[in-house]
Amino acid sequence: MKSLEQEFPDNIETLWINADLATMKPGHPYGLLRDGAIGSSKGKIVWVGERRDLPQDFKSKVKEVFDAEGGLITPGLIDCHTHLVYAGCRAREFEMRLQGISYQEIARQGGGILSTVSATRSADEETLFRESVPRLASMMAEGVTTVEIKSGYGLDLDTEARILRVAQRLGNEYQVSVIPTFLGAHALPPEYAGKSDEYIDFVCKKVLPHIAKEGLARFVDVFCETIAFTKEQTERVFKAAKDHGLQIKLHAEQLSDQGGTQLAASYGALSVDHLEYLSKEGVKSLAKSGTVAVLLPGAAYFLREKKIPPIDLLRQFKIPIAVSTDCNPGSSPVVSILLVMNMACILFGLTPEEALRGVTINAAMALGMQEQIGTLERGKDADFVVWNVSEPAELVYHIGLNPCRHVVRHGMLIRSNEPYN
Repeated sequence: MKSLEQEFPDNIETLWINADLATMKPGHPYGLLRDGAIGSSKGKIVWVGERRDLPQDFKSKVKEVFDAEGGLITPGLIDCHTHLVYAGCRAREFEMRLQGISYQEIARQGGGILSTVSATRSADEETLFRESVPRLASMMAEGVTTVEIKSGYGLDLDTEARILRVAQRLGNEYQVSVIPTFLGAHALPPEYAGKSDEYIDFVCKKVLPHIAKEGLARFVDVFCETIAFTKEQTERVFKAAKDHGLQIKLHAEQLSDQGGTQLAASYGALSVDHLEYLSKEGVKSLAKSGTVAVLLPGAAYFLREKKIPPIDLLRQFKIPIAVSTDCNPGSSPVVSILLVMNMACILFGLTPEEALRGVTINAAMALGMQEQIGTLERGKDADFVVWNVSEPAELVYHIGLNPCRHVVRHGMLIRSNEPYN
């Protein structure tokens, strides 16, 4: 058996020392290593361990050593469900909801998603990009290194493709991994009023094939709900997605129990998201398929939803639970991943560790990327965050304080904030 010194690679490009490491590996709370060190080379993690296990001459084997000054290092945070690219503002609808008008009624009156569709269709690519950058920048400032971005505010071929191109451009021009998702079946556009089956035909036969051919999306998502699409219509989209080699996700059980979760699980969906009205049968189906439950407490908070997802059942059946901002203009205008972690604990009853797992390893699973990101271990991408905290629970405890000190992506230091005293 090799000694630790023999296992320590020569010529590590960067080594971070003097930090506690929340590796998020299973076995003990947070996978925590006290006074640890983490080394990277060629964008990958190549060494993780306690500082005392470093070889005496480790500095001669390392190109650059960083002192984390006693901070906490976690994996880069993952926002696995967002609608980040859109145009327009829906603050007026926010006022209407505060006056007692329901989200469903606003949608029936032509507001809701359709008001954002109108604004987004009118925006060119440069405008969409410019309006989306501040939202992405806010996420990155809190340690987000991977973000999923859905379409769904175009509902026609040209605009859906434009949204996804902007999402890809954001990933190309900023130091963040962007995962694009096609959500053409998000709402019924006005030109298809009363013709939902015809619109699903259009999505399946015209838009989705184009998106797949151009390589604009990795996943296909659907909104299965009373104000959106039925299980039968959802299944048609799933079949088309499978035919084009795209993996499946689903918005389900947000406002009512439509049984979409069982359908998604039967198609091997990577995740089913929202889930306030999830039934025990739905939970069992997730357990059977290995599908991740993605919780979106920002939407529940913003819509003042009283019903919460069945957390105890999810725990009982050992369902991986992810947490995300659901950043969107209508029901969750939230860009703070730290805030929704707090909401997940306060509103939904998650523990701080569950919340942190929800934006690291479980969020990685929701994107099918658990072999690449989500924990601090050898062979994974060297995406991690150095925090000015002493305990992992502080990331969930604070409200409005951003203790992010440094962000590392693919082994490169891409962000440094002034440390707090």
